[in-house]
Amino acid sequence: MFSLKRKTYGEQTFDFINILLMLLVCFATLYPIWYVLVNSFNEGTDAMRGGIYWWPRIFSFGNYEAVFDNSGIMTAMFVTVAKTLIGTVTHVLFTAMVAYALSKKDLIGGRIYLVIGTITLFFSGGLIPSFLLIRDLGLFDTFGVYIIPALFSFFNLIIFMTFFREIPDSLEEAARIDGANDFTIFIRVVLPVSMPVLATIALFQGVSQWNDYFAGMIYINNPDLQPIQTYLYRIIAQSSSNQMAADAGIVNKTVTSQSIKLATMVITTMPIVVVYPFLQKYFVQGMMIGSVKG
Repeated sequence: MFSLKRKTYGEQTFDFINILLMLLVCFATLYPIWYVLVNSFNEGTDAMRGGIYWWPRIFSFGNYEAVFDNSGIMTAMFVTVAKTLIGTVTHVLFTAMVAYALSKKDLIGGRIYLVIGTITLFFSGGLIPSFLLIRDLGLFDTFGVYIIPALFSFFNLIIFMTFFREIPDSLEEAARIDGANDFTIFIRVVLPVSMPVLATIALFQGVSQWNDYFAGMIYINNPDLQPIQTYLYRIIAQSSSNQMAADAGIVNKTVTSQSIKLATMVITTMPIVVVYPFLQKYFVQGMMIGSVKG
């Protein structure tokens, strides 16, 4: 018969303090998100009075209606969705192809490529050389500035390469016997068994593309090519006045620039919050790549 060992007073005290600290950390993490959500659903002019902490005082969809009625915000949202989808897919495929080649020990010059790539993890040319390069490549003020510079990441290559080296050689040898070449093996053999690492890198790159505002601020002048995060940055920069509401053509006196800012924050973060739970399983598996040898 099994007996449960009763915890000592010291162990019970430690557990209590530990749980209390974790609850405080969770509250400090989640409450700011809840505060923004609650205020975004409150009438804008009423929210300026303050005192809204847990529930909307005057519930209203006016802030979100103002956001979706603003053509500039919707255009920025479309640009963000497009660059996130295209940028993530192209980044994953391109980085995976390079990593697959470098994962082969018989690749000529493989060590040299790895050394050069490692140097880029610690040193970069800086903002001004990067800007001049983007301009000379003809990417300035074009949609391609979101895609081409983000095609490759050496950090993600290391994750890919570690995973590919753990794939049994027998899978590739069987495919070669059937007449498959390297590209066919990569597409039809390697990628299907690499879902954990593909999902992990896709999550990394997707969040990076979605949250990126810097590229739109530095390399884009055309307002129709600015992503939602750059648009949100400008809303925050203009938060001292109601100029944002005026620029959006909003005549509803219950909406303010602050309420529009909060509603836009919720809209920009919601897609990542919705997608993450579906990728969390692969994300955890991908983060464990190479940490345990079996």
